Amino acid sequence: MKNEENIIVGISIGDLNGIGGEVVLKTFEDVRMLEFCTPVIFASVKTISFLNKHFDFKLNFNGINNFNQIILGKLNVFNVWNDKFNIEFGKEDPVIGEYAIKSLQAATKALKENKIDVLVTAPINKHNIQSEVFKFPGHTDYLAQELEGTSLMFMVSDDLRVGLLTDHVPVKDISSHITKELIKDKLNIIYQSLERDFKIRRPKVAVLGINPHTGDNGVIGSEDDDILRPTLTEIRDKGRLVYGPYAADSFFGTKNYKNFDAIIASYHDQGLIPFKTLAFGKGVNFTAGLNKIRTSPDHGTAFEIAGKGEADECSFKEAVFTAIQIFKNRNEHEKLNKNPLKTRPKKI
Repeated sequence: MKNEENIIVGISIGDLNGIGGEVVLKTFEDVRMLEFCTPVIFASVKTISFLNKHFDFKLNFNGINNFNQIILGKLNVFNVWNDKFNIEFGKEDPVIGEYAIKSLQAATKALKENKIDVLVTAPINKHNIQSEVFKFPGHTDYLAQELEGTSLMFMVSDDLRVGLLTDHVPVKDISSHITKELIKDKLNIIYQSLERDFKIRRPKVAVLGINPHTGDNGVIGSEDDDILRPTLTEIRDKGRLVYGPYAADSFFGTKNYKNFDAIIASYHDQGLIPFKTLAFGKGVNFTAGLNKIRTSPDHGTAFEIAGKGEADECSFKEAVFTAIQIFKNRNEHEKLNKNPLKTRPKKI
């Protein structure tokens, strides 16, 4: 589906006992959003009516049972279920986890079948979603299985983009996961995404070290010298602007990140702590490297404030805008590369 006039944004509702439903509805309480896209929430009319009433929103929406019923420029709710169940804000509940997965699965199916253009996911609780049929640490891992391509967690904001070599990996296992092949694969995804999704020509990428002080010449671990440095040299020799490894402890404090189009961190907290410190509330989690576009806000379920009307929708709104912009950029990139100008034969 390449409808750039009114992009259809599918939304999985996330954990209904968290703040997901609130930030979704707050986002589209601003009717100007409907000038940019047509949202389709995967839940049920009963569920969204309950949230609408609880938060005293005045949203009008169109309930649908098939995609032919979508009204462009309106808020649509796709009925994934008709069940009645209790929403208890702030409570971790495996039953609510099941409905979060039902929403995600229905939205992903619609994405694969081109019924929606992009997917924006509201936060889930990683513990209560686990079951015999769903054994994934989170959205990224599930979508990596369901969609084509190789996924990479890419945290993005206006002036900061952070990708990860390893994401949901225990700290004790990080170094064993980082191989020459992994580094090349992840850097390749980053480069393709920067060029195709963000329209950056000849991107510059910084890579953070694995060990403190990038190993201090082997005193604090050898992985940086044995794996990271030679692999980055090999990539640079092929013409790509890759720099590092940089010591992570001072890289962000010195604002060195401003000199690069993206940064690759070796592991989850090394990248996400500085990202969320610098961009929290404005950042977006983008799953790069897949054939379809998925974004999400940079926060979790926030059970401690759920149901109180205190949640800030800014990050979710940014996730919607980012998904729309990447969709447009990809379409433009595809058009530009579909019929490249033929090179005239040289005259002899």
